[in-house]
Formats: sequence, C-alpha cells, structure tokens
Amino acid sequence: MIRLPLKGARVLKVPIQKGDYVLIDYVAKVKETGEIIDLTKEDVAKEARFYREDGIYEPQLVIVGEGWVLEGLDEALTQMEVGEEKTVEIPPEKAFGERDPSKVRTVPARELARRGITPRLGARIEFDGRLGLVRSIGGGRVILDFNHPLAGHSIVYEVKVVSKIEGNEDKVLELLHRRFRRIPKDRFKIKLEENVLDIEVPEEAFTLEDLQYAKRGLVIDIQRYMPQIQAVRFHETYTIKKSEAPASQEP
Repeated sequence: MIRLPLKGARVLKVPIQKGDYVLIDYVAKVKETGEIIDLTKEDVAKEARFYREDGIYEPQLVIVGEGWVLEGLDEALTQMEVGEEKTVEIPPEKAFGERDPSKVRTVPARELARRGITPRLGARIEFDGRLGLVRSIGGGRVILDFNHPLAGHSIVYEVKVVSKIEGNEDKVLELLHRRFRRIPKDRFKIKLEENVLDIEVPEEAFTLEDLQYAKRGLVIDIQRYMPQIQAVRFHETYTIKKSEAPASQEP
C-alpha cells in the first residue's frame, strides 16, 4: 500500500523514520548562484530551461538513511512527515564536501600529450584514474582540480515527501522501477510467497541494452534491503509471431 494524503480529508501525520521507503519531489539549487543542479518536476524543468527530452521527471525513491541522497537531505527527511514540503539548506560538509587544496595539481603539458590527452580550459579530463577540471593552461603547465565541481557550495532543496511505501510487494515494485526507469511499474507482474520472489519481465524490457545489469542490480538491492527474501526468479516469455503464409501464385 502507498500512503497518499487525500484531497479534502484530514491528513494523518506520518513521521518518517530511518529505513522507510519514501517517494520525494525536489528541486536542488546552488545557494550562492541559484543554479538548478537536479530536480524531479517536469514543469519546473521546462520553465527553468533545464528540461531534457530524454529526462525522467517523477518522484524519486529514497530509503531513508541509506545514503541515496546527500547526507544533509537524508537527515532532514527524518524530521518530515508524509505530505510535508520544506526548504532545506545543506552546508558543504553535508553536501559535496569542502574544497580541498591538496586535490589541485599542476601537471606538465607534455605529460598529458604523452598520454594522448588534449586539455581544454573548463573541460573535465581523466588523469591517473580520476576526473579533474582543467582550471588553467599556460607556461607548459596545466592545473587540474580534482575536487567535486560543487565542493565548497551550500545546496538548497525544495523537497516534498509525496508518499510512504508500505507492504513488501509495493517496495519490490519501487525497487524494480529504480532499475527499470523507462518501463511502467504496472508492466511487471510479481508474486511473493514463502520468501521467494517471482518477477514476470515484460517484453518491452527485452531490448534494453542493460537488461542483465538491471536484473543483477535488483537482486543486490533485494539482498541488502529485503533480506527476508531468499530467492528471486525472473520469468521471460517471448511471444513468437507467426508470419503470414505466402500468397499462392496462379499458374
């Protein structure tokens, strides 16, 4: 069962606790600039020219306290209730961290050239297994910044707890949707009996390039967050369409 506040009815206060499955809507901005960095609302995305045709705009699943969102937002959710909206300001240390001067390196340009890397100002490049931002180029040297791009910034969330997920089958459906974002939840058929989970995978999922990866990811989620389930079985049925018989040729 998914708890949703009923329009016109008296809303029962449902406090959020660590381990709860909740769906949240949010808009996240950099405090200092007001720049949007992430959101779940399509109308806001279009209005702010943040919209992408391939984007998915819908409430996001969070298991509270599991680190699926920034630490500061995770903590704020435990002080909210279903249906509540709040503006949360998250300091750098509970967002993307403080800036660390030791993560800024000066690299000889010839070393990058030797590795086949052509630096461009403002671009992010991989060097020694890490992604760094090219801060400056000159004098035969390149300055790379390996801090997170949002390190040192406070982040402001306008967040709403849309609903709380109750019941194991509903939780499984939400975990499924987390891995198969572009497949509607109601296309999956599930049955949970005697700690065995059976999942009927819809045909439209068969063409996904990352199908096996998504299935493996779901099993890992089940192992971690629903340990009472001892086995997961995927069922895939391929419908064979019979081709029409060729028309007989007249003599």
